[in-house]
Amino acid sequence: MTVTAVRDGVEERYREALLFSRSILPLVSRTFAIGISYLPGELGTAVVVGYLMCRIADTIEDDAHAPAVMKSRLLARFLECFDDVDVAEEFGSDAGGVQGSEHDLACLQRTGDVFLIYRKLSAQSRSTLRRWVGELVRGMQRFVERYPNGIRIRTLPEYREYCYYVAGTVGHLLTELWREHSMFIDDRVYDRLLLDCEAFGEAQQTVNIIRDIASDAVRENSVYVPQDALAAVGSSQDALFRPDLIERNRAALDGLIGLAHEDLEASLRYICAIPLGAFRIRLFCIIPTLLAAATLRELERSSQMLTPGETVKITRPEVKALVMTAPVAAVSNIGVRWLVDRVRREPFLIGAV
Repeated sequence: MTVTAVRDGVEERYREALLFSRSILPLVSRTFAIGISYLPGELGTAVVVGYLMCRIADTIEDDAHAPAVMKSRLLARFLECFDDVDVAEEFGSDAGGVQGSEHDLACLQRTGDVFLIYRKLSAQSRSTLRRWVGELVRGMQRFVERYPNGIRIRTLPEYREYCYYVAGTVGHLLTELWREHSMFIDDRVYDRLLLDCEAFGEAQQTVNIIRDIASDAVRENSVYVPQDALAAVGSSQDALFRPDLIERNRAALDGLIGLAHEDLEASLRYICAIPLGAFRIRLFCIIPTLLAAATLRELERSSQMLTPGETVKITRPEVKALVMTAPVAAVSNIGVRWLVDRVRREPFLIGAV
């Protein structure tokens, strides 16, 4: 086989890997897929790769059936993929015993393709991904090993530790990529973004945790509502879904809801610190923040998340209205704040403003 044929084969596989990474996004995270479509060029590719890496690690952590020692071993092996091409190529097969959704497993099985794209990124982007995905994965390992029979968060500080590892790290990852790829994110802006980048990532995580309390307990055997918050209202993690204690258990969520509000406020500061010249980055950040604010509004009015099989969601018409309106609001900080505050009060629908 000629050198040209080999090179053409490598390039063809790279194109296929890129196509897969873009096509799998809306299947594993529709919200993220909407935002990523606004990011141009290598920045968009780097964010896609970072997201898929985090998703692969999360699929391993979330498997309620795999022994903790197996999950810890796979997470350690996953970190080796950054340095060893063969490990990356074989990882999908090595993790063949992991259980999860169809699309998450499809992503895990194509780990080699994700790292193929990674190796084509700039040296700075690779360094950023290695640092922050590595921090996320090592944090997941700590919790898997700390709770081999399923995560059971005990205190609010421990909850915040967990959220830092699985989401605050993502805020750092994104902020580093903004600085590398946008001429508008200079050192002054970067230093300002660092103040709130962890909260930007953690806001989405806390909203998702509150929304998915029941499904996380059933599907992942994980309970993230701190035990001390439940004990303070006369309940416990074992009694989290008892119908006769639903009011007490709902009251135990007040601390997490308050934390989500604080993080959303920090997210607004983060977005407003991004210059208008970096419009696509602003828009990427605004969409998940709007959806989180709308979801939090509904969570404050509901107890459904404490009933197995039930969930709390915002309507598709509201999602569509927010996605359509976000580019208009993004052109000014006043517009961003107005829209988020509006969403916090009541559903946002086109024609009902």
